[in-house]
Amino acid sequence: MTPCFVRVALDHPLTALYDYRYPPDAPAPQPGMLVRVPFGRREAVGLIFEVSTHSDVPANKLRDVSAVCASCPPLSEQWLALVGFAADYYQRGLGEVALPALPQALRDPARWARLLAPEERYRVLPAGREALPDALPARAQALRRLAEALVAAGALDLADARALHPKAAATLESWCEAGWVEYECVEFGAAQAHANVAAKTTDAAAQSSTQVALHQLSDEQAEAVEAILESRGFAPFLLHGVTGSGKTEVYLRALAGLLEREPGAQALVLVPEINLTPQFEAAFRTRFAGVLPDDAIVTLHSGLAEGERARHWLAAHTGRARIVLGTRLAVMASLPRLAMLVVDEEHDPAYKQQEGLRYSARDLAVWRAKQLELPVVLGSATPSLESWWQAEQGRYTRLTLSRRAVATAVLPTVKLIDLEEERRRGRASFEGLSGPLIAAMKARLERGEQSLIFLNRRGYAPVLSCDACGWVAGCPRCSAYVVLHKPERALRCHHCGWESRIPHSCPDCGNVDIAPMGRGTQRIEEALASAVPGARVLRIDADSTRRKGSAQALFSDVHAGEVDILVGTQMVAKGHDFQRVSLVGVMNADNALFSHDFRASERLFAQLMQVSGRAGRAGLAGEVMVQTRYPRHAIYHALARHDYVGFANSQIAERRDAHLPPFVYQALLRAEGRTLEAALAFLAEAAQALTTMPTASRVMAYDAVPLTIVKVMNVHRAQLLVESGSRAALQATLRAWLPTLRGLRGVLRWNLEVDPLDI
Repeated sequence: MTPCFVRVALDHPLTALYDYRYPPDAPAPQPGMLVRVPFGRREAVGLIFEVSTHSDVPANKLRDVSAVCASCPPLSEQWLALVGFAADYYQRGLGEVALPALPQALRDPARWARLLAPEERYRVLPAGREALPDALPARAQALRRLAEALVAAGALDLADARALHPKAAATLESWCEAGWVEYECVEFGAAQAHANVAAKTTDAAAQSSTQVALHQLSDEQAEAVEAILESRGFAPFLLHGVTGSGKTEVYLRALAGLLEREPGAQALVLVPEINLTPQFEAAFRTRFAGVLPDDAIVTLHSGLAEGERARHWLAAHTGRARIVLGTRLAVMASLPRLAMLVVDEEHDPAYKQQEGLRYSARDLAVWRAKQLELPVVLGSATPSLESWWQAEQGRYTRLTLSRRAVATAVLPTVKLIDLEEERRRGRASFEGLSGPLIAAMKARLERGEQSLIFLNRRGYAPVLSCDACGWVAGCPRCSAYVVLHKPERALRCHHCGWESRIPHSCPDCGNVDIAPMGRGTQRIEEALASAVPGARVLRIDADSTRRKGSAQALFSDVHAGEVDILVGTQMVAKGHDFQRVSLVGVMNADNALFSHDFRASERLFAQLMQVSGRAGRAGLAGEVMVQTRYPRHAIYHALARHDYVGFANSQIAERRDAHLPPFVYQALLRAEGRTLEAALAFLAEAAQALTTMPTASRVMAYDAVPLTIVKVMNVHRAQLLVESGSRAALQATLRAWLPTLRGLRGVLRWNLEVDPLDI
């Protein structure tokens, strides 16, 4: 028998593929198959990229593949090409891209045999939903985690349950006897059925918005849908629609037309944040009820239990799932019959991964559409300047929705509250809430309407200080102040997680009169109870939504009208269709006006436009009040006119004059060392090596500088920015530079990011 050899990618920083002998009694080898192989002294899971009858390595020095994952069909040639492009463009190893893109269950050989097997799981019953939260001891943390996960997900398989509680099997059996939980065994094809239960009971707002969307399309919506459906081959569209203009309806109609035209086709819809998936899923399930099977719509995001994520991924991989809704990680999902891609809120920075492989899901979606010759729709009320420039150059087709979808809904009026003028006239404010804003909230309360207060700073106060000696509470591990969290009576670092109790007096001078400075969402929530008596106030931020399923429950309360004033961070600023919100108040926006980041203006304008769009969506007269000390700033004037086009064109002109993206291409080398001197020395050596590269004359390197927050977790950080007017020249330089970087020593770690967003 002719010997067979395979080259395998492993999750390892080196770019090399590793040669192994393939066992003759295993299924015929194919690229894209998952295998278990010996690697050093351990066993590792890898992915076959090449199959050959000979090897450059002597056969007696090769080791055998230990096992093959026969239950997972091989990944397609197109998927491997996507991984290859991402690895090459973002300067990472094939295995570093391919393996993390797969669900954990596929990277665990112990679970391979059960991948497509019937699923044994425990489903919570209505009696359990009511009883479990109050029936468990407060100190039984693992038990509470299991109960909370079960109630949030609706059902858990035994493997996921055991990951939460070591004695999960016995516990779940006892809950079955109590009538709280039900055991069931489900075939693979129906494994997503329990997701429908949650989707069908999703908040009333998502349902009502879907009903509104069933009305006749506006002329602009109809033209957009027609353009998408009539496109052939690679067709990138930039759907620029004002907030509330019905972009989701365009997605739904285009996908409906596609699925009708191409039986068996698949579509991928990306959203920037997990908390946006429930309302999207509800809208899609309602629209395609009776058209697609129950398990044909699945979600993919990091909030899913590992078993659930694996089932959804396999449903997409086997073609059973027709529509996949997900966050940025879903862009790497295997979809063998992919026919359309949609990226909602395409401008959102959340599409850029900031750890590990630092990829842009939006950019990979566009590349994937080009690779497969498909249409891709990028939707936003405030497109990124990169996408806007592509449309200006004619590379993207711009589709415009200039009016709100509901005939009676108009864009909200924007009022700028001059805080300096308020102070000069002696008008009182309450905890940062101006008199006009408080009066406006009271008026909405009397009319039974809702208000939204936007403050992109969680916690109670950003600083705790002593007036007597100037002491400020700082993190012992980071060069940053700690944030006061009053409900937990704790000081917490938002960079490393360090936490301590609030001191009774100043640690330096003993003064007991230490006080918070500044305001966070917790402080505003507390202030509103006094400023607007009788109002039901709800806070939604990263602190109030830590438990799985809590964000969806809180948003459901808002949609159900059980909240009068919503206080929130950027979590509430985009994508949500709040039918009763008629007032949006914006606090503390001025800080971004003085940022060192050249993208700060773009982000601030997008954030303000997005949160402004939450007001007046269902025919109520909407009003936005922005508290500022700089009411004559150009950003605020553009916001008042809802003039994204004017703002974008002015920013493009500034970027062109300053030679900034999208007119240049950048990469950022970051180094982390035990001392700042070590990090800077590493970057200086790297910069010197860069000058020896063949294309160095076409690349510019700036001086190495410390990061703004220079120390995190006792590690000092610095960066070196590299840029070029040619993307090809930058890529060639980075490719040649990497081997030298891997040979440098003196730092704990370093990473290279292509197309950085945070500089």
